[in-house]
Amino acid sequence: MAKIKRACAICGKGPKVVHRISHAHNVSKRRQLPNTHRVHALINRTPRHIHVCTRCLRSGKVQKAS
Repeated sequence: MAKIKRACAICGKGPKVVHRISHAHNVSKRRQLPNTHRVHALINRTPRHIHVCTRCLRSGKVQKAS
C-alpha cells in the first residue's frame, strides 16, 4: 500500500495538530489531515499525478489532464 502525501501540491495545505477534548475537558493532541486526492493534472503542459486538496479542486485551480 502506497503512502499518501498529506499536503496539497497547489496551496500547500498540510496536516495540523488539534485538541481532542473529552466531556471532562481532558485535552490530548491529535493530527487532523486535509482531504487530498490524487489527480491527473497538467503541470507546465505536462500531464502528471499530483495530490490536491478538495478546496483547490472545487475552486478550479487545477487543470485536469484528459
